[in-house]
Amino acid sequence: HFPFVHDATVAPPVVYFDYIIIGGGTAGCPLAATLSQNATVLVLERGGSPYGDSNITNVGNFGSTISDTSPHSASQIFISEDGVYNTRARVLGGGSAINAGFYSRAEPEFARDAGWDEDLVRRSYDWVESKVAFEPPVRQWQSAVRDGLVEIGVLPYNGFTYDHVQGTKIGGTIFDDQGRRHTAADLLGYANHRTIKVYLHATVSRILFTRRGANPRAYGVVFEDALGIKKRAFLRPHPQNEVILTAGALGSPQLMMLSGIGPALHLKSHGIHLVLDQPNVGQGMADNPMNLLYVPSPVPVEISLIQVVGIPPAFQSGKPSSLTAETMAKAIDTVHAYANTSLKGGVILEKVKGPLSSGDLKLRSRSPRDNPSVTFNYFKDPQDLRGCVEGMRSIVNMINSPSFARLRYANLPVQALVDLMLNLPVNLRPRHVSSSISLEQFCIDTVMTIWHYHGGCQVGKVVDRDYRVVGVDGLRVIDGSTFLKSPGTNPQATVMMLGR
Repeated sequence: HFPFVHDATVAPPVVYFDYIIIGGGTAGCPLAATLSQNATVLVLERGGSPYGDSNITNVGNFGSTISDTSPHSASQIFISEDGVYNTRARVLGGGSAINAGFYSRAEPEFARDAGWDEDLVRRSYDWVESKVAFEPPVRQWQSAVRDGLVEIGVLPYNGFTYDHVQGTKIGGTIFDDQGRRHTAADLLGYANHRTIKVYLHATVSRILFTRRGANPRAYGVVFEDALGIKKRAFLRPHPQNEVILTAGALGSPQLMMLSGIGPALHLKSHGIHLVLDQPNVGQGMADNPMNLLYVPSPVPVEISLIQVVGIPPAFQSGKPSSLTAETMAKAIDTVHAYANTSLKGGVILEKVKGPLSSGDLKLRSRSPRDNPSVTFNYFKDPQDLRGCVEGMRSIVNMINSPSFARLRYANLPVQALVDLMLNLPVNLRPRHVSSSISLEQFCIDTVMTIWHYHGGCQVGKVVDRDYRVVGVDGLRVIDGSTFLKSPGTNPQATVMMLGR
C-alpha cells in the first residue's frame, strides 16, 4: 500500500535511524508520519498489514476480526486475571484496525488535565480527521436507540458531533459510507516517503542501553523477523535522537520490563539484567468495564457498530450502542454457538468512564510474544459499580421506551433479557444466584471489556509531561499506557491526536 512498508525479512542485519518507533499502532503511525518530515524514522510493527484483509476493512466482518485469534491474525486474545476475555492488536494501525470504529474527541477537561496546548490539540484532531473520520448513516436500529435515549431524558440532543458533550449524540466513525475501515495506518499517507521505513512482522525483544552518562541512554533495539532471525536497529549519534515506545498499554510496560526497566525484584525473578529500578512500570492498569443486554428483534436490523451514544450528566458514561447480534456474538468465540442465523437483534451496552479501579501488569516470561499477566480489578471501587448500575437502568428504561417498541418483542420482559445474558459465557467469572435480581451482582458477574485498557507507563509516575521516561535518556513512551484515566469516550481519536 505504501512503498516504504516491507516485511522485516528483507531488513539488513543492522540499520541506523534518527528515531526508532516500536509499534506501528494508533499512536505510532501518526507519530512516525510527523517525525518523518524532518528526520529519518524506522517503525517496527510485530503484525502484518491491514490492507487487503476483508476482515479488517469491511464493517460487516467486525466480529470475525475479533474472533480470529490464529497465530498470525490481527487480534491476539488475552484473558485477564479477572477472568475477562480481551484482545490486543497485532497489525499495522493497531487497535484502530480491529475496533468497533467509534470516533469521538476527548472531553475538553481531559486535555486540560494532561497539560496539553488546546489549540495544538484541536489542530491535531483536524489533521487526523481529514484522513480517517466520517459521519455514519443512521438507520432504523440506531434511530430507535437515539429517540429512546432522548425520550428517557438523556438531553440535550446534540445531533452529529465529534465532541464529547452531555446528552445524546451521533458520533463519528472510521468506517466510510461504503463500510470500509480507515485505520491509523492511513495516516502514514502524510509521511515523507524518502525518510521513513516500516518493517512488518518485526518483533522487538529489547531496547539497548549504554551507561556512559549520568543516566542509562537508549541507543538501539534488537528485533526478530518472521523467520526468527535477530536484527539490530541503532540510533544515529545525535543528542536529540530517540527510541519511542508506542506498543500500547500491554506492549509498552512489557517491553520496558524485558529491557530492564521495572520493579527490581520482579525483573530479577525472571533473570533480567536491571537497568533501572522503577516500581511504577506495570502499575495503574485499568480497563473500562462494559455490560450489555442483547435484544432480539422481530424485524431484521442493519449491520452497524457504535454510532449513537448517551452521555448522562452523572459521573458515569452510559454508552448505549449497537452491534448486531451477528457481530457481537462473534466478538467472543464462546458466544458463537448462540448466534444462530434465525436470531436477529442488537446489543445495547454501557461503559463506566475512568475507571477509578485499577490493577497491575507482570511478566509471565521473557518472550515478547507471550502475553503478560494483567489484573484490572473491575468494580473494586464502589463508584465504578454505581456507575454500571445507573448505566444498566438507563438501558432498561430505553428498551422500555415507546420509540424502541417496534424493535423488540412485546411479550419478552427485560428480566428475560437479563437472564439470557447470565446464561451466555461472556467471561470466565462465576455466576451468582442473586445476579438475576441485583443489578450490582449482574454488573460484576457479566462484566466484559470495551477494549479501552490503559496505564502501565503513566505520566507523573514513569514518564514526565513530555513523555520522556524518567531516569533514562533517549527514551519516550507515547500511547495509552501513559494515561491516568481513559477519555470519557473511545480513546482512539485521542491516541491518534497524541501521536500527531
